[in-house]
Amino acid sequence: MRQTIRAWLTPAPDSPVAHAMRQGKSPWTNAVHLLWSLWVFVTPLFDGFTTRWVVLTLISYPVFLLLYFKCFVSSRRVNYRYALMLVAMGLGLMPWYPSALSYFVYGCVMLQGSRLSLRTYMVVLLGLNIVCLLEAWLCHYPWQAVVWIPLTTFTIGLVINAERISSSKDAELRLSHDEVRRLAATAERERIGRDLHDLLGHTLSLITLKLELSRKLFDRDSEAARREMEEAEKVARHALAEVRAAVSGIRATDLAAELASARLLLESSAVALDSDVLPPSLPVDVERGLALILREAVTNIARHAGATRARVSIAVVDRVLRLCVEDNGRGGVSSSGNGLNGMRERVCALGGSLEVDSPPGHGTRLHIHVPLRIRANPWDGEGAEDNAADTTPLPPLERRAV
Repeated sequence: MRQTIRAWLTPAPDSPVAHAMRQGKSPWTNAVHLLWSLWVFVTPLFDGFTTRWVVLTLISYPVFLLLYFKCFVSSRRVNYRYALMLVAMGLGLMPWYPSALSYFVYGCVMLQGSRLSLRTYMVVLLGLNIVCLLEAWLCHYPWQAVVWIPLTTFTIGLVINAERISSSKDAELRLSHDEVRRLAATAERERIGRDLHDLLGHTLSLITLKLELSRKLFDRDSEAARREMEEAEKVARHALAEVRAAVSGIRATDLAAELASARLLLESSAVALDSDVLPPSLPVDVERGLALILREAVTNIARHAGATRARVSIAVVDRVLRLCVEDNGRGGVSSSGNGLNGMRERVCALGGSLEVDSPPGHGTRLHIHVPLRIRANPWDGEGAEDNAADTTPLPPLERRAV
């Protein structure tokens, strides 16, 4: 019995509650709409509280709460049934229970949860409201008591439909941001694979040929075999140096992906974004830190700035990276608000500085300066002599052989 009740109350995977939970919202978010059910208890103020009203309320209101709950936890394929039950309960109680008009309104609104098309939903609402008005006329309801029913159902229905479209657009935008980052990471992995293939393919082939030649010459001409092995060693050292240079020069894609994501976010908020060409190579930790800073700055522009244009400029001058994020919004940003404290902490972690220029009514400019320190090669130290030899160019013989 308990398992049956638990299964009956568990949200379906495609229910409105499950959808809200996947978006990080509380499953009780939709319970706030129950505040409108206070009209059930306000209606008797016009006609007076009677014993019949009390009895019907004690019976119908728990049923209303259960049907309301099922509208949100049931699958979208079947939750319209519970909405229609609310409509039927409202229409069925109208001859004896004026508060039933509130149940009718809830049922009409809950029908939108089944994701009907707007045209179909409007046609269904029109039909239900005609039935409601006809029954109210037959029951001699005063017109002042029922004229608001069609207005309420159609207005709330349109509002919910607009919210649903907006929620779908937001979901599509989030997917677009994730797709941009994924494609940027995939493109970078493919580029690295091509570079390593071009870099090591012919070099390793050359080393293999020289080692085979030295093996063949070992018994006949040991001196020539030794020279071939020395040349193979030089080629290997040179290849090692090129691999190290390629690894240290790999362009991190975080900033590029974040800039593309920022463009999508701002354009969806009707803000045009201009940006400079990114530097060809940045340290990985610096680039990732700047990507997070850029994300926070762009989010602040989209949410709070009220801007129509924004610009991101990046330049490296005298081993100092200068990042400027500016907009033409309302300005007046506090130096301790809108996430600036978090951005300042990230900049300080990189050994840089953050300046905020935000006069009221004249936009906001964030000036970020981060020094690009020359770091010791992680292979230095024990193999310092090897590294010195790594930069030796290939001798003419090897270049011809390649």
